[in-house]
Amino acid sequence: MPIIKSAIKRVKVNEQANARNAQQLSAMRTAVKKFDKAVVANADNKEELFKAAVSAVDSAKAKGLIKANKAARDKSRMAARLAK
Repeated sequence: MPIIKSAIKRVKVNEQANARNAQQLSAMRTAVKKFDKAVVANADNKEELFKAAVSAVDSAKAKGLIKANKAARDKSRMAARLAK
């Protein structure tokens, strides 16, 4: 544990950011998995789940949680699954 006041604060802020990032990344993955399950089950609400998943991926990209290429790849794959 650091002794200097600014280092103590930095540890605390990093822990908070880590928790927030993990929660947002988990929410994105959950949205994508819900969409995948809806496509497999051929559910009626797969279009709205697609929109929610794309929004979650875009949000994660905007916050720097995932890279732009991964966001584009994920959205492309989901769109292809929706079109089938």
